[in-house]
This record gives sequence, C-alpha cells and structure tokens, in this order.
Amino acid sequence: MLNAMTQTQKALPRSTPEAQGVSSAAILSFIDAAAEGGLELHSVMLLRHAHVVAEGWWSPYSPDTVHLLYSLSKSFTATAIGLAVAEGRLSVNDPVLTFFPDEAPAEPHPYVQKMRVLDLLNMATGHLDDTFERFAQQSDWARGFLALPPERPPGTMFTYNQGATLTLAAIIHKVTGEGLLGYLRPRLLEPLGIAQAHWLKTPTGLEQGFSGLHLTTEAVARFGQLYLQRGRWGERQLIPETWIDEATRWLTLPSAEARPVDWSQGYGYQFWRCRHGAYRGDGAFGQFCVVMPEQDTVLALTGAVENMQTVLDLVWTHLLPAMQNAPLADDSAAHGSLTEQLEHLHLPPVQGDKTAPSENDLGKTYRFSSSQRSPDLLELTLRQNGDGWTITLRGADGDHHIRCGYGAWQEDVTALPNPGPVPFQVSSPEPVPTRTSGAWTAADTFTFKLYFLETPHALTFTCRFGGADLQLERRWNVQFGALELPTLTGVALT
Repeated sequence: MLNAMTQTQKALPRSTPEAQGVSSAAILSFIDAAAEGGLELHSVMLLRHAHVVAEGWWSPYSPDTVHLLYSLSKSFTATAIGLAVAEGRLSVNDPVLTFFPDEAPAEPHPYVQKMRVLDLLNMATGHLDDTFERFAQQSDWARGFLALPPERPPGTMFTYNQGATLTLAAIIHKVTGEGLLGYLRPRLLEPLGIAQAHWLKTPTGLEQGFSGLHLTTEAVARFGQLYLQRGRWGERQLIPETWIDEATRWLTLPSAEARPVDWSQGYGYQFWRCRHGAYRGDGAFGQFCVVMPEQDTVLALTGAVENMQTVLDLVWTHLLPAMQNAPLADDSAAHGSLTEQLEHLHLPPVQGDKTAPSENDLGKTYRFSSSQRSPDLLELTLRQNGDGWTITLRGADGDHHIRCGYGAWQEDVTALPNPGPVPFQVSSPEPVPTRTSGAWTAADTFTFKLYFLETPHALTFTCRFGGADLQLERRWNVQFGALELPTLTGVALT
C-alpha cells in the first residue's frame, strides 16, 4: 500500500489529482454531472494513494459538520464485532441466545436458537422482511427482535434487516460492558484521529448500531482508508487483516430481482460488494464510503439523494476511468477550475424578494385547526428581524423561534415541534443545529427552507397568506415516506 499514514492525529496528506494519477477534469465532470442530474450532494472527499486529491462541502455543510450516516453506521458496528472477536470475547459461530439469557423468550423459536453471530453479520437471520417496524414497538428493542420467529432457517437467505445489526450492538454491550462508542473510541476512532462522533440510542440507552452514527466526511474517509490498508494505520494493526478480508468479500448474495445492480453484487459483514472489485458501506439518501482496492482509492460522500444507484453510476462513468497507475502531466487549467468549483459549492438559498408585498401578513399569529393540526404544531407567527425573519412555531411544549436568513443560510439551533411523520432520527427533544433561508416567492407567499444540519434532511415551509387565513404546505427533500406533509389551515388570532 502506497503512502500509508504514519501518525494517528496527523492531517491526511493533500495532493493534486494529477500527481496521484487522477484527472482533475474527470472529478469536475463528476461534480457537474451530479448537479445536472439534480442530485443533492452535501460533501465529497476522494483519496488516491492515501492522499486527498479532492474535497468539497456544499454550503451550509462544512468540513466540521458531523452528518447522520444512516446504515453506513452498520459497517462500524460490524468492525466493533471484529475487534471483540480479535480480543477473544466472542466467536462469529457463537449462538446469539448465549448472550441474552435474560432477554430471550421463555420458549425461543427453534430458528432463533440456531441463529449465530455470523448470521447477524451476513443479514441471514432467516426473516423474510426487515423486523424494524415490529421490534421498535417494544421498549427493549433487542428483546423484541429475539421474540420474532424467522420464517426460514438462519444462514439460508439474505434479508436486509435492521434487527440483525441492532443485536450486534447489544452483543458488544454484553461482552464488553460498554456501548459501541465507548468500545470503539480507544480501539478505532482515537487511533484514526476521529474526535467528533455521536450515536443515536435505543429506548434502553444503547447505540442503535444499524443507524444513528454521526461523523464528519473526513472521518468516513479515514475509516475507508483503514479498510483499504487492510486494517493497518501507521505502525499499528488496528483490525486483523483476516477480518478485513472476510468482512469485505461476498458471503451472502442478495436477489437481483428488483434490486439496483450495485445492490446485487453480494454482502459481507455489513459491507456491500460493488462492481469493479470495489466494496462499500452506505446509508440512506447518499451516505457512502466506497473502497476501490484495485485503484487504491477511497471515496466518501454525504448527501440527500433518493436514487443512490445513480450516484454510483456517476462514479463508474466519470471517476473510475480517470484513474491511471502513473502520475499524469500537470493540468493547471483543469485543476484550477476544479479548485474554484470545490471552494464555491453551495446549496442555493431560497430565491425571491426581501420585502413583504403586504406588511399586514407580518406579526400575525395563525392558529391551526385542531382537526387537521400536526402533532404538537399549534400556531405560526412570521416577523421581520433585521435582514431576515423570525418564525415562531408554537407547540405543546412552548414557543420555538427559527431565525431565517435572506440570500444566505442563517445559523441557529432549534427543537422543533414534531411537524408530522418524520424520520425518528430528526425529531429531537434537544436543540439541534439548523440552517434556514427564506424569501417572498409570490405576492402572498413566504417560503423558508430549514436544514437539520447534522442530517440529510431539509423541510421547506410554504406559507400562503390570505388575509385572515394561512395555508401552510411542507415538503421534505428526502424521506422514508411521503415527501409532502398534509396542508394545514391557520386562522389569524385577533
């Protein structure tokens, strides 16, 4: 492996793409193609021969922003299992129930009795469908999963199953007495120089495992580079080579029926196989850690993308052919254009007028009908505030003030009242970082867009004023369910 990192806390070395055998023009074409295809990317970092050759963040996202990784979290959970196996705390062939004497049903289903740690890692628990909706109804999610009988013998079929990874996380707690982050920090995160990390938890206080991990883009890239280097970082072998090899080869084969092509290449220990000899961890809406051993390359991406196969298609079309074994001749023009593009990436603020066509719409409080009200969303008030606005959303727990910028993204924190059926990762009783932009988009319409900055998600509010009435429309950029939330009608309070 070329140019392996030698210091755990040292910044990743930077290089021009051409010096590492990559075309700047090809990287630029990848970014342009994503924009032309309407793909909302939040960050990109490309490593070749252990050097960062391109990096960029679409404002309001930034290098120090931790981003919800969704199912890319699974690859970190599986890595924790690999470390615990190396320490002799368990074996992949151990029956799952041996770790849960208190949580197991009184009479476990025979297939649950046969289930091994290996079956959890491979997504081969024997369940025909993902178990999340069922186990999440219980206060103890691991106990709920163990009570769900598989329809097929474990180890005989692939089903993408959040419960499998949840149970791996619970096993880590059982064999180490620590949660995932507590266990991984000294063994993985700190040696890689990763300081910023947090993980959403289950109702019983354990990290979710299957989702919920928040990391910076560079942290994801470092994790991928570690795997590319077969577990070695500087002078330390953090993960056994045998585990890296086993985790990243295909062990179960997802059905190709109705699956995108890069989701049909095989599955290892919470890693997907890809075309072109690559493998990846990935998470919903465009969170990627793509490792390309044949090209000595790692690609880390975050975003808000519905069709994730489209992103990989662009990687194979634009980036893969641009990688050569030897350095390329300097291309100052292409590199200059790429640098300029990367330094000015942004998600456009809401476009429109700054001045309200009618001052009568400002300062009024509109109360939503109780028959159609979103849970906990009672009232809305819009006020001018310097160069921007303040939107007050009143919930059952009190007022939530959102500062909104004009022509820019206003930095803020908020604990919004739940605006409807949102991903559970977004709803939070604690204030979360947000960025908001707004404008008058029609004579009677004020539109503002609010990014939950540590997630892929943004919610656009369209306020249509009609004198004494307000029609409130809301739409997510990406979502597991419907993007459009029900329209609410508010009446001005006198």
